[in-house]
Amino acid sequence: MRFVDEFRDRKLAQSLSRKIRQAMDGRAPLSLMEVCGTHTMAIFRFGLKDLLPDNLRLISGPGCPVCVTPTAFIDKAIALARMDTVTIATFGDMMRVPGSESSLEKEKMNGRSIRAVYSTMDALDIARRDTQREVVFLGVGFETTVPTVAVALMDAKKRKIPNFSVLCGHKTMPEVLAVLAKDKDTRVDGFILPAHVSAIIGSRPYESLARRFGKHCIIAGFEPIDILQGILILLDQSRPAIDVQYERVVRRLGNRSAQKVIRHVFKKADSSWRGIGVIPGSGLAIRDRYAGFDAEERFPITIRDVKEKKGCICGDVLKGKKTPLDCRLFRKACKPEHPVGPCMVSSEGACSAYYKYGNSV
Repeated sequence: MRFVDEFRDRKLAQSLSRKIRQAMDGRAPLSLMEVCGTHTMAIFRFGLKDLLPDNLRLISGPGCPVCVTPTAFIDKAIALARMDTVTIATFGDMMRVPGSESSLEKEKMNGRSIRAVYSTMDALDIARRDTQREVVFLGVGFETTVPTVAVALMDAKKRKIPNFSVLCGHKTMPEVLAVLAKDKDTRVDGFILPAHVSAIIGSRPYESLARRFGKHCIIAGFEPIDILQGILILLDQSRPAIDVQYERVVRRLGNRSAQKVIRHVFKKADSSWRGIGVIPGSGLAIRDRYAGFDAEERFPITIRDVKEKKGCICGDVLKGKKTPLDCRLFRKACKPEHPVGPCMVSSEGACSAYYKYGNSV
């Protein structure tokens, strides 16, 4: 554990905190958005906000894949689950996300065939073993998990497993950050960029954030020292730039092999983000060569009367315009045991972080 402990060293964290305070001394207030939900959880878990000066504010962003998945996608998954021959396979966080009238967890309690899995290959294995049922995997996630889904689809085609398909809700990160960067109401001065995503796509796709929008950016790891050092590097930038603190993992061009697999199976598509709307080219769709494994093609379902939960401000939280403390439902009608919105459900959600680790802002 020595390697991990080095990135959680208390004295080093305090030293970095002092340097950050010195760098912010006399400066105008700054707002930095930690895009990734894993960063949000680490910041709260280790109390990093308490180490920062008052004129440096951290706000959460849209880097929680469960949180940004729109209600219509959940409704579609529920409609598929209600088909007698269909088994839904999904990551556990998706089970409790509310749809318009129900959730996958409630449908499972009502006898629908819904399985929580740890990987796409687990879902493929269910299809291989139970050939009498159509197994639909819910493809939710950013560039980090997309390669695993692509490999599963390639394997399904190669091994001729006809009862496996994916309901594709994958999203890509650079496009939504560009939307937030030019949104005057969001008021983000800089971004702590998502490290897991960046391990796949590299740092190059973010360069327009600095060049076009004048945003200071850092790709930082998830340990306390990573985050504090990343913030300090960002503050020391003489001009807007994309710097990489997480050099032990992230390269400018990313993981070319993973990118090749993604391009082989998926193509760019418009995508709807919860609370933000449709962003052109911010999602992925399954290519025609794998159309036989596309749940949208195999089970044409039209969802009508999508209903958003009244009072839930998850969309504004994802855009960094509000915090969970601004929500009148937080800790009242909306709790982990009875979530109103996905930001309270997901293990990477901002509401979940505020609830679990306290109200520090």
